[in-house]
Amino acid sequence: MITLLGLPRFEQYVLNMALVHLCDREGHVGQLMRYSSATDAAETDQSGADASSPEAGLHQITIYLPHPEQQYEGLSLEAGLTQGYNIEIDPIRDRSRIPYVIPRGAQFVRVLRQKGLDAGFGLAAIGLFIRPLALLKLDLVVDAEQAEYQAIAVRHPVIRDYPSDWEQKLNLFLQQEIPLQALPNLAGYVDRAVNSDYTPPNWVQISK
Repeated sequence: MITLLGLPRFEQYVLNMALVHLCDREGHVGQLMRYSSATDAAETDQSGADASSPEAGLHQITIYLPHPEQQYEGLSLEAGLTQGYNIEIDPIRDRSRIPYVIPRGAQFVRVLRQKGLDAGFGLAAIGLFIRPLALLKLDLVVDAEQAEYQAIAVRHPVIRDYPSDWEQKLNLFLQQEIPLQALPNLAGYVDRAVNSDYTPPNWVQISK
């Protein structure tokens, strides 16, 4: 478990769980990504696009950070987080809406935090999901009015040994000096579409 400064431990667990879902193309969130990619390709006449590819189109990934005591009718909070029901995937067709230069293959992420029990959500962070590195690169909102942010990286909780040069590779990719294919494919270890021996952890295991 990697400690993230500036985030309550519960929210750290939620982001770790979200990363588990984003890397596993056989789970609920992976199916959402495939469906969104296929729909976007059809609507924009990209008949040759591979909807199962992690490079297929640009998407907005929304991760909701619920209140830790929030309850839902017919579903426990723990079950919802285990299934990834707090994650939404939407295609992006107008890149001018995004406050980032996004390298090809990365996906835009926004994180919304629940303002209180049974309350609405507000912006907590924005950033990128870089699939090969099994990584969320986020800018936490410290002071929205002063445009003050704190940069953090969320690494996959199951992958214990990241390459020693992962930060260098990440920076080269973000600067568009190397393509997505030049990154080590760490996500392959935690994706049942690639590794049939992998079993994703559930919320209880993540939050230990």
